[in-house]
Amino acid sequence: MAHWLFFFIFFYFTSNPATCSNNETDLLALLAFKDNVIDPRGALDLWNLSNETVHFCSWKGISCGNKHRNRVVSINLDSQGLVGSISPHLGNLSFLRSISLRNNSFHGPIPQELGRLRRLGYIEFSNNSFSGEIPKNLSQCRNLHYLNLMDNELTGIIPHELSSLIKLYALGLSDNDFSGNNIPPFFGNFTSLIELSLSNCGLHGYIPESLVHLRKLKRLILDTNKLTGKIPSGIYNISTLEIFAVFTNQLQGNIPSDIGSTLPNLMNLGLGDNNFSGVLPVSLSNASSLQYLRKLTIGINRIHGTIPSGIGNLIGLSTLSLPLNLLSGPIPLTIGKLFKMQEINLSANRFTNELPSSLGNLTLLNILYATRNNFSGSIPQSVANFSRLLVLDLSVNNFSGVIPREIVSISSLSIYLDLSYNALFGSVPSEVGLLRDLGDLDLSHNRLSGIFPNTISGCISLQRLHLHGNSFTGEIPQGLSVLRGLQDLDLSRNNFSGLIPSFLVELRLLNLNLSFNRLQGPVPLEGVFRNTSAISLQGNNELCGGILELKLPYCPSITKKNSSNILLKVLIPSAVLFIAILVLSCILIRKKTKSRNNLHASSFESQFKRLSYADLLRATDGFSEANVIGSGRFSTVYKGVLEDGPPDTVVAVKVLNLNIRGAHKSFMSECNALRGARHRNLLKILSISLSIDFRGNDFTALIYQFKANGSLENWLHRNENMDRYLTLMQRLNIAIDVACAVEYLHSGTGSDIIVHGDLKPSNILLDDDMTAHVGDFGLAKVISNISSGFAAGESRSIAVRGTIGYIAPEYGMAGTVSTEGDVYSYGILLLELFTNVRPTSDTLLSDHENLHNFVATSLPDRAMEIVDPLIVLKEGDIVQNSSFGDCLASVLGIGVACSTELSQDRISITDVVIELKKIRIKCLALGLI
Repeated sequence: MAHWLFFFIFFYFTSNPATCSNNETDLLALLAFKDNVIDPRGALDLWNLSNETVHFCSWKGISCGNKHRNRVVSINLDSQGLVGSISPHLGNLSFLRSISLRNNSFHGPIPQELGRLRRLGYIEFSNNSFSGEIPKNLSQCRNLHYLNLMDNELTGIIPHELSSLIKLYALGLSDNDFSGNNIPPFFGNFTSLIELSLSNCGLHGYIPESLVHLRKLKRLILDTNKLTGKIPSGIYNISTLEIFAVFTNQLQGNIPSDIGSTLPNLMNLGLGDNNFSGVLPVSLSNASSLQYLRKLTIGINRIHGTIPSGIGNLIGLSTLSLPLNLLSGPIPLTIGKLFKMQEINLSANRFTNELPSSLGNLTLLNILYATRNNFSGSIPQSVANFSRLLVLDLSVNNFSGVIPREIVSISSLSIYLDLSYNALFGSVPSEVGLLRDLGDLDLSHNRLSGIFPNTISGCISLQRLHLHGNSFTGEIPQGLSVLRGLQDLDLSRNNFSGLIPSFLVELRLLNLNLSFNRLQGPVPLEGVFRNTSAISLQGNNELCGGILELKLPYCPSITKKNSSNILLKVLIPSAVLFIAILVLSCILIRKKTKSRNNLHASSFESQFKRLSYADLLRATDGFSEANVIGSGRFSTVYKGVLEDGPPDTVVAVKVLNLNIRGAHKSFMSECNALRGARHRNLLKILSISLSIDFRGNDFTALIYQFKANGSLENWLHRNENMDRYLTLMQRLNIAIDVACAVEYLHSGTGSDIIVHGDLKPSNILLDDDMTAHVGDFGLAKVISNISSGFAAGESRSIAVRGTIGYIAPEYGMAGTVSTEGDVYSYGILLLELFTNVRPTSDTLLSDHENLHNFVATSLPDRAMEIVDPLIVLKEGDIVQNSSFGDCLASVLGIGVACSTELSQDRISITDVVIELKKIRIKCLALGLI
């Protein structure tokens, strides 16, 4: 290898006289570095001597000095997917001042030779797999002011030699394994330190007193270790502190009474999961001192007393987490002043009295946990103001009265609503059906009665429903029959009567408890009823039949008289139905003989009249090129403003190109698919236009709601100046929105199953609030679940079209269309959303065959290497949280599970919705989004 390098260097310099003054040592060092790594993304492709016009100072990631123009002063190769070890030859870059290799897959030891670099001031090696000990020789880099080795596999003792690095202003050693170490007292020598991050390092022992000398410290992060004893009191006097996190240790002592005045710049105080005692200091509610405080987390300690009434002064607070303490008394009314609050956790304390109605002022609230307290009285109706609430848990308290209609009208609830173990009475409001996105509803162990409303059919995302321990009467509600995602149903210990409905056989139930009711008649033999470990039927003395393992009595035979009566009851309605179907079929046959342009616009419930060509010509300024917002094979989409609509009615006008074969079929597919579909995440057709243009040609157009933020495609791939950025929260919300829409199409449109057939970023549109809407149903297939026997998971032979990269593998082999095909497309879309890599990208995917493999081979440990670099760039300190990569890997894992090659191995779209919502709540709870 040395001969090879010598040959090329000799050729390079002798054939380029202008470069003879360049430093050969630096060139050798860079080539040696490249020789030690694998470069799957081609980041180092220009690092060679074959291109005579490119000097090594112009290589990607390399910067040379202004004074010494041929000497390397900076290496920046963050997030390039590099794999390998660091060559010790980098120690020859004697002018090097900065090296950043963050978010790659470097392994092995950090070379001792870096200690030669006297000018080196910046080392950023976080999020790799470096092992071994921290090199002692780094102590010779006397100008070192930034050292970040977080999220690696470093071990051993933190070397005392580092004490000479007195110019350090940032030291990050989190997420390594320095087991057996204490925090070195010499850290107190780093008096210029602004950030000290030692999270999850395996450290134990006391926090050294010497840290009180760090008077410039802004971020002190010591969480998730085994630290004991008390926090040195002087730390609470470091007035510059903004983030102080010591949660998940074994620390003890009281919170100082004057903390509010001694830490005026505090933004995040994390003391949870320790052994702290005493009361919450009144100074914590000092608005003039703690004007920047955003997160206050003191859960899982032994704090007693009450919440200070001055808590309402902390108007910037977004997270208040106090669970598993000994706090008591009422919640102060002043809590309603915290208008920026997003999460409140009061669980497992001893709070009393009513929940203050002022809570309704917190319109940004996402999570409210109040379970396992002694709250009483009625649930305040002001909860109706929680327009962004995802979780509401009021279980295990003493709430009484009826369930407010307002509480079951919070349409944003999507994770769970838990009112169990209270003293609520009366009936369940019919508005419960408004909870379309709710995954878990628990009303068990109350005093509820009456007939449970059939409007529960509106809760199409419901996975778990617990109603046990109440006094509900009547038959098991028929509304449950459409809840195809329901897995856990507990109706036990009520007064339900009648037969066990047959639709329970069709649901994908994993657990069904019908015990101790008044049910009668035969027990079904199929579905969940075949698994005795999944069902409970005891306490229903008039049940019969079922599988033998249930040991129920045989059902009595039907007498001849009864048989005749039953036959009449069945045949007469069937005959009427047959005649009705026959008449309807004749009408449809006649209609099909008419012109294709006789499609009646009344099929779509719209506030707009049926629009003419002239209407749309005016709306789009003569179908101006300036108004084109999208185009495809069969159509062009224009932005328009309707003159006769409501004020400022902006629409998207999709004009069909009827000269293209298949355009009319695409139009009919879209109409058929969306005629009966109603979902918040589907693009709504407002009207249609079947008209004649000014040349006498047929004109066909669909008019949609206009979505101001355009397509997901534009946000991901046509954002060259990075002026628009999708946050992690927005990406997760978009993923959930699209999954909810697909789940609805597959199971939520009555008797029909809709297969979209072309899920991809350009067909996902974003409104003002960045809510996602699935559009373009030109390739959609509507199959009757009743008439054809087609069910989710089955397939149908058909001529398949779609977009390369998103089409399921089986489509090309068998020409079939199925719900699993949509799941595959969704999985690819999800991976693209979080990696910003197209499924057809040759550059990044050449060694992995496809996007699925590209991501799968990086999970779970290297998720940060493949994530969209903008997330790493824009999310700031959150990315450094050790849990960030875990949440990201969980999301990407779902995309991988959706896009497996074999359709039967793919996760169901219902499970996708459930799991993504769980991830969202976990990320919210950890403060990652």
